[in-house]
Amino acid sequence: MSVEDTLDQALDGAAEFLNAGERPAHHVALGLAVTVGFALASTALAKGVVEPRRRSRAQALKRVGPITERPRGSLGLLIPAVFSATTLSALRVWNAPSKKERTTALSLWAIAQAANAAFLAFRPSSRVGQIVAAMTSAGLAAAFAHEARRVDVSAGKLAAPFGATTRIANRVEERATVH
Repeated sequence: MSVEDTLDQALDGAAEFLNAGERPAHHVALGLAVTVGFALASTALAKGVVEPRRRSRAQALKRVGPITERPRGSLGLLIPAVFSATTLSALRVWNAPSKKERTTALSLWAIAQAANAAFLAFRPSSRVGQIVAAMTSAGLAAAFAHEARRVDVSAGKLAAPFGATTRIANRVEERATVH
């Protein structure tokens, strides 16, 4: 297989993954700029709104002290992955044919990104606030995944969280939490 054949296969695979179909390259590039740019901007805004403060080890053990620090550890690493999965899904939706469902899905994605950024920025400290943030985030993600699936089945599957992954993340969190 020649380098040209390999490159052609890679481009065809990327076009299929991105749901580019017959869309012109400038449309795909604009979609990439809009979705990735929006995700990066909302994350940057969230990180910039509240200056993180570190807790001492004693404060962490007692679960007291500043609550504005950014998550550390394994679950803190999952946040960018969540943004990435929904961003890739939104890009597939962007490249789908224009119709009402596409607009609805992209609107839900933008609202979900903005809400997640707000929750990251303001870090609710009360139990009720954390539950509201989690339920809102999960609800918006589910609504986006549902609408994305109506536009493009693969986009919906890419955006939908997996139950097994959630269970694993919860177990990691339980074991990592100091009681």
